[in-house]
Amino acid sequence: MSFNRRSRNITEGVARAPNRSMYYGMGYKDEDFGKPMIGVANGHSTITPCNSGLQRLADAAVEGLKAAGANPQIFGTPTISDGMAMGTEGMKYSLVSREVIADCVETCVGGQWMDGVIVIGGCDKNMPGGMMGMLRANVPSLYVYGGTILPGKYKGQDLNIVSVFEAVGQFTAGKMSEEDFCEIEHRAIPGSGSCGGMYTANTMSSSFEALGMSLPYSSTMANVEDEVVANVKQAAAVLVEAVKKDLKPRDIVTKEAIENAVAVIMATGGSTNAVLHFLAIAHAAGVEWTIDDFERVRRRTPVLCDLKPSGKYLAIDLHRAGGIPQVMKVLLKAGLLHGDCMTITGKTVAENLAGVPDAPRADQDVIRPIDKPLYAEGHLAILRGNLATEGCVAKITGLKNPVITGPARVFDDEQSALAAIMAGQIKAGDVMVLRYLGPKGGPGMPEMLAPTGALIGQGLGESVGLITDGRFSGGTWGMVVGHVAPEAYEGGTIALVQEGDSITIDAHQLLLQLNVADDELARRRTAWKAPAPRYTRGVLAKFAKNASSASSGAVLDK
Repeated sequence: MSFNRRSRNITEGVARAPNRSMYYGMGYKDEDFGKPMIGVANGHSTITPCNSGLQRLADAAVEGLKAAGANPQIFGTPTISDGMAMGTEGMKYSLVSREVIADCVETCVGGQWMDGVIVIGGCDKNMPGGMMGMLRANVPSLYVYGGTILPGKYKGQDLNIVSVFEAVGQFTAGKMSEEDFCEIEHRAIPGSGSCGGMYTANTMSSSFEALGMSLPYSSTMANVEDEVVANVKQAAAVLVEAVKKDLKPRDIVTKEAIENAVAVIMATGGSTNAVLHFLAIAHAAGVEWTIDDFERVRRRTPVLCDLKPSGKYLAIDLHRAGGIPQVMKVLLKAGLLHGDCMTITGKTVAENLAGVPDAPRADQDVIRPIDKPLYAEGHLAILRGNLATEGCVAKITGLKNPVITGPARVFDDEQSALAAIMAGQIKAGDVMVLRYLGPKGGPGMPEMLAPTGALIGQGLGESVGLITDGRFSGGTWGMVVGHVAPEAYEGGTIALVQEGDSITIDAHQLLLQLNVADDELARRRTAWKAPAPRYTRGVLAKFAKNASSASSGAVLDK
């Protein structure tokens, strides 16, 4: 039986001969036109360690697809290294790349009328971009994560990319020697793989496994270890079966499946970026999902995993402790997951987890039992107030007291804010305001890991607040609030803050408030003028013109 979409076109008559001829030129035989043609969206590049180890996975996907009776068709997707771009103008292209990747997947799958697609990615935006493209194309699809990095080592301590950013603050504060600083810089990244904590890449890969769009155990494997290659070959066979069954992404990515994914994000202490990306993923899936749904899931989901940035362990430690299936089984037994959701394996969540122990192993403390969580409720809180009438995201794990009221220290760009921190001008009790960094104002909503890492390094992580209409790295922790909406460029209240104004961040009351009288804010609003766009041509200008609010995912087609 032929289930290849292209073959049905070809059999329409001789008018399709040129179509077939192009494939003959690539070595196809007549019998190949009865096989499914499966795209392999290959994110390999030597731009970043996150993606430099992906080519062998793409090769394994090709091998696995051929063995399963399919014809692989490889095409490329770009990547931007957030870690390398951080603190530079290049960081503005990071979120933009999510849309470019989604467009690449949708365009190639649609333009070549593929029967299915495997997306292989590593760095942060590879994941949501690939998933959005898969959902738009809506042919049988499967996400393959390239794998996490192994830790670097120095003086008996595990290192990762955030170790370097925090070392900057320690060194400038006189708390670290130049020798130690240089050794950490050289040793933090020992090879290929994505950043090692529960930062954005590992957050999104873990959530995709929970979503049902990746194979069990696949989201926390290390890139350099052999099991990741075996996983790709298995994924290829699973996808060919999904093509036969016509099991498509929108059959899997339902509201209940997104609730499962968000529950796992909360249980693992995942990145604030997951809020932005799942709003965009839900939009691509045609699922009704709002920023308030995150708060609903947060309140019922405990933090079970002791993972960096605010905890002790890395993603590879989570893998060795039982991985995401163990976390999911604990949540399922507690009634916190929808076990009847379908997955790409053709089995439900509950069926996939049937052989997983009900409780985590006693010989590890990466995954806590349900009755001994790190925190009773999730860590990504949605705050509102006159500074964020559409909402914003606070990451509240690792803090002794997530409440601060202090004077505003106002910066209209990241670089001047970082310079003030490095010069010792920011003191305990201050609330830093970094603005004009939202989807339109940045443009591209850059991440603020350089300033937040420097604050942590200087010992100010819990005593200085930082709010922004930009984003944070998954490696950020501290008294930080991001995704403030409406953004400054759109005239949000964050644009009206003046140096010295009193600001309250209160995660207990879910409040972000500028303590200035309404009539004074009205006077300031009348005097405010929108700044000129920073870019008027090219991809950043297009993003700035079309991006929706962060509160709806900063998507371009809303």
